[in-house]
Parts: sequence; C-alpha cells; structure tokens
Amino acid sequence: MPGHRPVLLHEVVDLLDPRPGGRYLDATFGAGGHARALLERAPDAHVTSVDRDPAAANRADELAAAFPGRFQFYDMDFRDLAELEAECFDGILFDLGVSSFHFDEAGRGFSFRFDAPCDMRMDPRRGISAAEFLEGASEEELVRAVRDFGEERRWRRVVSAILRARGTGALQRTGSFAEVVERALGSAPARRMVRIHPATHTFQGIRMAVNDELGALEAGATAGFDKLAPGGVLAIISFHSLEDRWVKRAFRRYCGQPEHAEDSTPVQERRAVAKMLTPRPVTPAPDEISENPRARSAKLRAVRKLPASP
Repeated sequence: MPGHRPVLLHEVVDLLDPRPGGRYLDATFGAGGHARALLERAPDAHVTSVDRDPAAANRADELAAAFPGRFQFYDMDFRDLAELEAECFDGILFDLGVSSFHFDEAGRGFSFRFDAPCDMRMDPRRGISAAEFLEGASEEELVRAVRDFGEERRWRRVVSAILRARGTGALQRTGSFAEVVERALGSAPARRMVRIHPATHTFQGIRMAVNDELGALEAGATAGFDKLAPGGVLAIISFHSLEDRWVKRAFRRYCGQPEHAEDSTPVQERRAVAKMLTPRPVTPAPDEISENPRARSAKLRAVRKLPASP
C-alpha cells in the first residue's frame, strides 16, 4: 500500500521459507505486506493474520479477495493468541513496529506532526488514552514510561513538566503536549548530526505504556511459540532495545543457552526446545534504510522449534 513499506521483507520471507500447503501466522497484520509476500512465495500456502487495530479489517478484506480461501483475518490483540483455535503453524511473524498508518493518520494521536487528541491507542476501543494516562498515572509510572520505555536521558525534567501541566489542558492534544516536553528540554543540541524533535523519545515511551507493548509481546510470543509445529519458525522484528532484549533472552532460553551473563542456571536444568537461526540480529541494509528511514532501528531474530523429545 502507498506510504507503507514492510520492514525486512525479503529477510523475513527467506527465514520463514514458506512451502506449498504450509500454514503461517502474521501476528501483526498492519498493511498486509508480509502476509502478501508469504502468500505469493508459496502456492497453496495459507496465512492467518491478526491485528488489534480496527482499521486493519478493511485492508485485510482486500487480501482475502486477492487470495480466496488462502487468507483469514481475526480482529484481535496478539496478546490473546492463546485463545486462537488454530495451531501447528509452520511459521509465525511478529513485526512489533508501529504501522505507518498510525503515524500518518492525524486523528490517531501518535505523532506531534499533527495537532490531534492525544490518544496513541493501537485499539481505540479499549484501555485509556495517552491524555488520560498523562493526567492520572503515578509519578513512578511516568518515570517508567519516559525513562525506561522512551529512553529519555533527561527524564526528570520531562516528568516534572508533565506533573506541572496536569489540569491545564496542555496534555490533551499532541501539539500542546509536545510543547510541554520541548519547553522542558529545549531544542535539540546543535552538535547532533541528525536532529530529532525533543519530544520524540517521550512520545515513544508514553505510547509503549498506554498499549502495554512489552506485556503484549511476552504474552503473544509465548503463545505463538506454543502454536508452532515441530520444525516451525518463529520470527520477531523489534524496534526498541527493551523489546529486543526480551526476544534475545527468550530465544536463548528456548535454545537451552544462558539468557544473559548473570544467568547461573545449571546446565542440566536447561532444555533446548529450539534452534537459533540468527546468532546475531538481522538488520536492514543501507538501501532499505535510505528508502524507509523508519526501518533503521529494526532487528530481526528467529528460532526453529525442535521436535518434541521422545
């Protein structure tokens, strides 16, 4: 679709290596770019997709019409994959990046490029908006969102500014909220070769908090691995260091390896249920980053599920 480019498309398809008659799950449908590529690569392959964004259903209808009987879409959050009746997939993909549609549609409130209600929910039918979170979250919750999720170095200034702005109306819209952050931090330092808006990291952190993106990843990826057939591949594209850290540790655990340097679990207690396919994360080539700057922080990791021990 115009304006949307699936990240690491060829790398994903090569890792999942769809075969004729295979069954695949795209747990983050978005615009359907990855799902379409899987369907085109292997005749008679079947793809199931889920997405919690209600706007994705219309885009999914177009793919279902193009591949009759080979594509099925569910309006659901991938954190609820355990409830999906279908099982034994030959490949599963999670693309954790925020869809271009979210950033480019002013009314969704994801971007300070447009002045809109400060919402940021992937599924506006559930949960609370970013404005409600900013007005009511505890100071500890704000610190976690801005410092940990947003990775904002000057988080104290931002959190203090948010607390002072409560009740003034400044947290209700993306434009005024971005101004609150910009006044707290000042303009981007001139020494930076690539300047970003001072509110960029804070907007990212608030979005991750509002959508509980790390919690969804843990629940969804765990359920996804359970639904893999023996020999099936689980591939995850992450865009944030905390997401990538969770994926890296989970995959190392699946492969019977220490999760991190301080992991002292005895060897005899480790159990390998998967084989690592990406000892190091796959990242976009310079050409892809040039064509799609939003891909620059993407990291792709994958494992293959081993047959069950007798």
